[in-house]
Amino acid sequence: MGGARLRVGVLFGGRSGEHEVSLASARSVLNALDRSRYEVIPIGITPEGEWLLVDGPDRLAEGKGTRIGIVPGLSGRPLVGMDPDREMGRWLQDTLDVVFPILHGTYGEDGTVQGLLELLSMPYVGAGVMASAMGMDKVAMKAAFQQAGLPVAPFQVVRISVWRENAAALLSALDQRFAYPIFVKPSNLGSSVGVSKATDSEGLRHAVDEAFRYDRKILIEQGVDCREVECGVLGNDHPEASVVGEIVPKRDWYDYRAKYEPGMSEVQIPSLLSPSLTQKIQAQAIAAYQAIDCAGMARVDFFLERATEEPYVNEINTIPGFTATSVYPKLWEASGLSYPALLDRLIQLAFERHDERRQFLTTYERPEGR
Repeated sequence: MGGARLRVGVLFGGRSGEHEVSLASARSVLNALDRSRYEVIPIGITPEGEWLLVDGPDRLAEGKGTRIGIVPGLSGRPLVGMDPDREMGRWLQDTLDVVFPILHGTYGEDGTVQGLLELLSMPYVGAGVMASAMGMDKVAMKAAFQQAGLPVAPFQVVRISVWRENAAALLSALDQRFAYPIFVKPSNLGSSVGVSKATDSEGLRHAVDEAFRYDRKILIEQGVDCREVECGVLGNDHPEASVVGEIVPKRDWYDYRAKYEPGMSEVQIPSLLSPSLTQKIQAQAIAAYQAIDCAGMARVDFFLERATEEPYVNEINTIPGFTATSVYPKLWEASGLSYPALLDRLIQLAFERHDERRQFLTTYERPEGR
């Protein structure tokens, strides 16, 4: 890489219910990247899916930028200008050494963009295609956790076809299986978008209707009287766990408002848990990370049952919130890794993983003599 500055494409926005969250994360990342080490190229994706070279998140929100296309290949220059006032298909001079996706939710955190970056043979920060897809799909994620022997709260998967065919029978079955409160979640979404807490049958019906607005597959999960704790994980094949933090929402539960509205929650970092319980949660966080073959980074969220202090793995977030005040960076700051140093480490991990992948064959070479 020499002494030249690395060209880092920061990818943000996207076609997701978490578009605004992504913009907030990107503002912090763009502000914190060391310009003496990196030449930063902001790439915004509009809610409609248009890719733009922009000066930053605020310009994306205004729809102001240079429209671009992405061309797979090994040219090292994947960005093609699509400005109708100029020659179409004009190769831009912008090369990219690495891409830093700050895309939360669908079409960004779910393996779709990661697949595109694989086609580009481009180093990128974070989990690969499979781990991203599993981390986004709560059903696949929980199946992987169970396979790894990790504790999860009781749940049931419901598909929209079943709901449409006989909603009354399904509600009756759910009433018999679960005790209220019950949480209803779209399988493929984050930031508590589409998530509801039901305390009776009527509330359950509304919660299911709401979740099916966002996904064809939803999760019905037993509510647990719990505290909520979170642990950051960082690394590739030898991941490390951060200190553990505890979320203290000022609302009934940790919903979208509690997560993103000022004053709606507090985070205690590090938590006041005993050393033995902290170590148990850290070990389970690493096990959850490895269960989906994650890389780069993730935040693992737990339910800590109040009566027993037994942790249940709730979910893993492969692109957690990344503002300077988000939980994941704060967990690592409390662990001795500053926000800028965390960004440096993630970029380093991206190159390490890319270099390893390049060592493997992509064509079949027949052994001599066979």
